[in-house]
Amino acid sequence: MLTEHIEDADDRRARERLCAATRLVRPVDTLIRLVAAPDGTLTPDLKRVLPGRGVWVTANRASVQEAMRKRAFARLLKRPVEVPADLPDIIERLLQKAALDMLSFANKAGLVLSGFAKVMDAIESERVSQRLVALIQARDGAEDGGRKLAQAVKRAYWDKNAPNFITIFDSAHLDLALGRTNVIHAALCAGPAVTGFLDRVAALAFWQDGGLASTEPHPSSEAPLQADDEPSTQDAAPSRDGDDVS
Repeated sequence: MLTEHIEDADDRRARERLCAATRLVRPVDTLIRLVAAPDGTLTPDLKRVLPGRGVWVTANRASVQEAMRKRAFARLLKRPVEVPADLPDIIERLLQKAALDMLSFANKAGLVLSGFAKVMDAIESERVSQRLVALIQARDGAEDGGRKLAQAVKRAYWDKNAPNFITIFDSAHLDLALGRTNVIHAALCAGPAVTGFLDRVAALAFWQDGGLASTEPHPSSEAPLQADDEPSTQDAAPSRDGDDVS
């Protein structure tokens, strides 16, 4: 069998893996890899760079909780592991940090405007509004501000190619990422760093709301659960990974 000759193959190059919770084959971009640390603690490997045998789970809270319920991690890793009781919360914090770190990078690249007045001006300015790709409102901000921004977007874009609203961060998170205080609103202009931030926001949103994966099975999803030394047949390179108060 193929698996008899690939015991040491690097699964981090795989394009697809089998989810330990759902037993469905999925693209690795929709999965989280976990490995056992030297002390036996199960550790998330979001960047897919840690060495050793690992296990893959669909990248949402429900699937990780299901894998924990099934005690799938020790079985797939073929060794005793200490699974933190708050593993889902640990993963969420890591995903959130990855997104906010990229937001900070986008800010340093000059792609972020913060403060209600600046954001409103950016929306209403034809020259700038064409470059806007997303708007952020802190989830603990007043609803009135968000409503006014939504109305301005509707006037400026006529519901066509309008920037998306992001509302999954607290003001305190935005303060730290942008190096300002009392940040409630921000506008993001197009650029590589913003694209990276939006990708990470999508991953965080899927983690929070993706639910237990229930898509139709991949043709090979009836195969036994696999760990990292049983890769798929497709390989790829490993991933690389308030000036004014609103």
